[in-house]
Amino acid sequence: MAGRSYKTEAVVLRSFRLGEADRVLHLYTLERGRVGAVAKGIRRTKSRFGARLEPLSHVAMMLHQGSGELQTVTGVDLLHSHRAAREDSYRLGAGLVGLEAMLRLYSEQEANSRAFLALTRFLELLDELPSRAPARPALDPLALSFQLKLLWLSGYLPHMASCADCGAAGPLAGYSPKAGGAVCTACSAGAIPLSPQGVAGIGELLRRPLAEASDAALGDRASREALSVIVTSYEYHGGFRLRTLSAG
Repeated sequence: MAGRSYKTEAVVLRSFRLGEADRVLHLYTLERGRVGAVAKGIRRTKSRFGARLEPLSHVAMMLHQGSGELQTVTGVDLLHSHRAAREDSYRLGAGLVGLEAMLRLYSEQEANSRAFLALTRFLELLDELPSRAPARPALDPLALSFQLKLLWLSGYLPHMASCADCGAAGPLAGYSPKAGGAVCTACSAGAIPLSPQGVAGIGELLRRPLAEASDAALGDRASREALSVIVTSYEYHGGFRLRTLSAG
């Protein structure tokens, strides 16, 4: 069966070498969700793709779907390079966490326009993020908020308004992925401990749009507890850990 070509917006999530001149790309596309593609000759000095296919790049692409697993990049127009994020170590660290979360939570060729919009909005805000090096990028409110939004869009939104186990109003003292959210003191056996600040901080991140994430009143403890909830959700619902979080 002959292949076909199509045009779509895409964000480059990951890139690695293939042979002497090519690169394999992990993309999240507006048209088809997550796809793998090969950019032939991209590592040659005179490549027509140049530096337009770096991770974080938001592009308009022509892709050709042949008989193999990988599609082929036949054309690229750069929409947003997100160079400001890529050239700052703190912003880049936060961005790579978000890209890997997208990569692991959305692993199928299935379009999700809301997830794509959240990803592109995250990258726009990342360019404007104040550099806080040597602080840990994984604890940045924007990175935490984006991951919580992705969990929500994936159907794994943590319930934080009342005990997810018995329904009690509180006090809430832990997080149980099995129950699906925060749990009260009576139901907290085996749960991840949460402080009142952590419960409030996670709730605030869930309520605020991405653009207001940095305005959330998060202290160091609340940020770390929010990250613990996110990591535990990945492990319980998806069976994976993010390497970028381990490195950070």
